[in-house]
Amino acid sequence: MDRTPILRVVVLIAVVAAAGHSPEPTAAATAFAACTAPTTLGAATPASARIPGSAALGAGGPALEPVADVPLPGGTSRFDYQSFDPTTGRLYVAHMGAGEVIVFDTDASSVVGTVGDLPTVTGVLAVPELHRVYASVAGGRHVAAIDDRTLTVVARVGEIGFPDGLAYAPQTRQLFVSDESGGGELVIDAATDAVAATIDVGGEAGNTHYDAGSGCILVAVQSRNRLIAIEPATDAVVGRMELGSDCDGPHGFALDAAERLAFVSCEGSARLLVVDLDAAQVTATFPVGEGPDVLAFDPGLRRLYVASESGTVSVFRAHDGTLEPVGELSIPHAHSVAVDPATHLVYFPLQDIDGRPVLRIMAPATGDSAP
Repeated sequence: MDRTPILRVVVLIAVVAAAGHSPEPTAAATAFAACTAPTTLGAATPASARIPGSAALGAGGPALEPVADVPLPGGTSRFDYQSFDPTTGRLYVAHMGAGEVIVFDTDASSVVGTVGDLPTVTGVLAVPELHRVYASVAGGRHVAAIDDRTLTVVARVGEIGFPDGLAYAPQTRQLFVSDESGGGELVIDAATDAVAATIDVGGEAGNTHYDAGSGCILVAVQSRNRLIAIEPATDAVVGRMELGSDCDGPHGFALDAAERLAFVSCEGSARLLVVDLDAAQVTATFPVGEGPDVLAFDPGLRRLYVASESGTVSVFRAHDGTLEPVGELSIPHAHSVAVDPATHLVYFPLQDIDGRPVLRIMAPATGDSAP
């Protein structure tokens, strides 16, 4: 079922590129831009009762409560990104050190398969409408396309220095892949599994997301402390925003499409920025754990989770266009986080708990109602 937020055609990011794919701003480039979004988008689906007991985040107590530690295959090595498929309840977990994607059924709370031969897999993205799961295979410098019905690799596409974040633009059926080595944003035609373009973004790209509110692809350019916007219809950089001196190394970010906000983490300075996308402004900053990596946003409970390399998980409540810190947890090896927006359960793949890898499942603490 489609959970994409209702379309708003909006202004997106400050300072538009003067022309084409040029990554450098000019004095005359002062306009704003929006991208060509799909003409219809479905409303968000109400939370289901698939797993009971997912009450709202409690105030004054622990931010999250443990549900289970489920053993994972592949040995005690590093995990990376995750991607949740709301149409099937499957969670796809990149086991970077094992070179495989683990397929976890959140309804059954069990592993249902693995996809191997993916050396140093980093990013992973489920695209249900295509029956595809895409994986960034940094060890092979390419992107693997996986059939989600057979869990087999059906294509290996492109050559890219260090593929990392992945985003899918439904209006053009294109996949956008960030290159953390600075080689540009790789664009893949999902219909043909062929490279369509490489876009110069002016530096090393961190995470990449599709913004359903504007129809743009947003990219964190970590070596330039910049957030940029790409128009999928033309594969051109159409906007950029400088993130300011508080941010050193923007890498991960999450979007609150309904409220037109981006939450950007800065690896080097251990800060979290709140960015108003319509105004192209940083409106607030917060301290987080050292080396913030992966973020997850629950739009129903309006909770943001920031997982750091230090093992610190920072929890925030979003309201009135900003964030309110709720609390922090210390979880060894917790630098990757995912959330099921229907059940509100939160998932942390942990590489070594008592000598084995586990998927830690947690629930928002009971005690208070949602805002």
